[in-house]
Amino acid sequence: MPASREQVPDLPVTPAASRPSRPTPPLAPFSVLGCPSCSSSQVAQVLGDNGGVSYGCTACGHSWS
Repeated sequence: MPASREQVPDLPVTPAASRPSRPTPPLAPFSVLGCPSCSSSQVAQVLGDNGGVSYGCTACGHSWS
């Protein structure tokens, strides 16, 4: 390790904007789900018939699976 700054070669300064960024994680499924009837994002996952999964819109009342 160098004893002083004078012994370290000058390195080019890379601005933060040009550095590669980490990939963003995928969005959670509930955040991108929308009602097919009214396009509202106020959707709840509910237990469907025979244990299946269904969805219900809390804005307009539409339900689907």
